Amino acid sequence: MDLITILISVVVVLFLANAFKNQKYGNYKNFPPGPTPLPILGNVLMLDMSKPHKTFMELSKTYGSVFSVQIGMTKAVVLCGYETVKDALINHGDAFSDRPHTPVIAKLIKNNGVVFSNGENWKVMRRFSLSTLRDYGMGKKTIENKIIEEAECLVQKFKSYEGKPFDNLTCINAAAANIIVSILLSNRFDYEDPTILRLIGLINENVRLVGSPWIRMYNSFPTLMDWLPGAHKTIFGNIREFQKFIRATFTKQRKELDVNDQRNLVDAFLTKQQEGKPESTEYYHDENLTALVVNLFAAGMETTSTTLRWGLLLMIKYPEIQQKVHNEIDRVIGSAQSQMQHRKQMPYTDAVIHEIQRYGDIVPANVPHATSENVTFRGYFLPKGTMVIPLLHSILRDKTYFEKPEEFYPEHFLDSKGNFKKSEAFVPFSIGKRSCAGETLAKMELFMFFTTLLQNFTFQSKPGAELDLTPALGATNSPKPFEICAISRR
Repeated sequence: MDLITILISVVVVLFLANAFKNQKYGNYKNFPPGPTPLPILGNVLMLDMSKPHKTFMELSKTYGSVFSVQIGMTKAVVLCGYETVKDALINHGDAFSDRPHTPVIAKLIKNNGVVFSNGENWKVMRRFSLSTLRDYGMGKKTIENKIIEEAECLVQKFKSYEGKPFDNLTCINAAAANIIVSILLSNRFDYEDPTILRLIGLINENVRLVGSPWIRMYNSFPTLMDWLPGAHKTIFGNIREFQKFIRATFTKQRKELDVNDQRNLVDAFLTKQQEGKPESTEYYHDENLTALVVNLFAAGMETTSTTLRWGLLLMIKYPEIQQKVHNEIDRVIGSAQSQMQHRKQMPYTDAVIHEIQRYGDIVPANVPHATSENVTFRGYFLPKGTMVIPLLHSILRDKTYFEKPEEFYPEHFLDSKGNFKKSEAFVPFSIGKRSCAGETLAKMELFMFFTTLLQNFTFQSKPGAELDLTPALGATNSPKPFEICAISRR
């Protein structure tokens, strides 16, 4: 059989599979409306595959706050606006609590860990993650002290450049990684340690590649694209390498384990394995531990460090805002060490940090959900297993809640008297049953790292550099590579 015949056969099979797969949606008169899809390709040709949330925003103007798109052979329902997303994830939380089957993830992680798993496994792993993160300091003084120490290490690293331009990506990644690593493994890495540099590199590369058009196509046509070289092969190799490191680490910890002196999350998990209960075998197995540590490491490092990097870039872009932050820090903290107790006395700085998160829009398309059962939502019928995209970008840019949604404007979080003002549409960690498990920890890190850095430095751009606020390509909205000058204030 020649190559042309094989390709024709593959196309025919995909066409029939596409027709069969989407037949269930066509049988429902009340499935959400959307643009007419092409056979096999669906609506791919009309989507900005590098930043699909932009196309979704345009489509919402035609089809409303609940509409459908077809990405390759996968039907998805997009939810836009705070009221619609809240209705789905809060008022119908159970029905929208699953994750869809994502081939690039499922191939190696399967239904393990906490971010992409479903059913009882997800519930057990989320309960364990939340309780153990709290046990090992999330929201407590113990983890605050670790952040204080790490922030000082980061200050010393910045000072070592003596005001000369440098790329802050690696050291900020390492600082954020060290906080979650202290909870997971009771460890801390020097910023030049080749192990942490390699782990950070694996995560950063995967985050960049997962958001690429190639991987979005892979998730639509995995059987066909498995035969081809490409970004999916790199992602698989990176995940395997990370998993190998995690397995070697907990294998060593298992030999040293003292159930009466549990040092970290891995120890707590290994202790659960030894309890002899039915769930010890069913849920507390090595594959779940490996996936869980990868999940928490990646989530704990990537979004926090990306937000901090947006913060420094925006302070450089808006020096008058940076100066106001400096003034408040000098007035409230002075030369003392930044602590969480200072936040209530620093409404402007708190507003700036919130606005960095809103404007940075780190996860614009959210992590996709799926319906766990047949559900009727706002007059539309969504069968069980339907992929759902609750578009966080549409909330964080909602002009109903934010006066200048496209601008960096800290006054979004200040009242007329300069007091901090909450906004219900501030949802960078998502909402509902799948909201970020590490939200409390991330908020502590952002405040303490940001205020410590601004206490010690004035940030400027490299002489002659053009500041570009356009996000880089990737699964998250991260700044494009940029160099900073950290001018010491002390």
